[in-house]
Amino acid sequence: MNNTERPMPPLDADERSVLEGWLDFHRATLARKCEGLDDTQAATATVAPSELTLTGLVQHMAEVERTWFRRILAAEELATTHTEQARTDGTDGGFELAEHATLHDALNTWRTEVEHARRSCREHSLTDTGDLGGQHVNLRWIYVHMIEEYARHNGHADLLRERLDGTTGI
Repeated sequence: MNNTERPMPPLDADERSVLEGWLDFHRATLARKCEGLDDTQAATATVAPSELTLTGLVQHMAEVERTWFRRILAAEELATTHTEQARTDGTDGGFELAEHATLHDALNTWRTEVEHARRSCREHSLTDTGDLGGQHVNLRWIYVHMIEEYARHNGHADLLRERLDGTTGI
């Protein structure tokens, strides 16, 4: 199982390297939580009454990557990745599964967004800002937010995976 390398974040490095290291650690953790699952398993909600699934989490994180690094930081005007329409409740969406959604497709979209995010970040300093509803938000803040976003959802992924097949600690 565990084909996804999960590099340890640097212990003694500059701020940017530490932030990027932790973000990549959490990105790899999400990918590892999905390894070895088929589409049916990954689309199964296992913690009632929640309808949350691993495929939905991956779709959501693709949307989160797209929103923060491309829409906000790089000011790109983009459609949503997995939902028919933009959310009006302030969330990034993506949790809902389309009828023929697959884990494979969700992971491919997510990986594409991660690569876009990395390219965008290489073009910006930690103090560069994007527009968040008329307020400035810098890349440093976005990195910290993304680390906490992944950490929170990786906790959800832990519970979902354990209920699916008993796998823990990946």
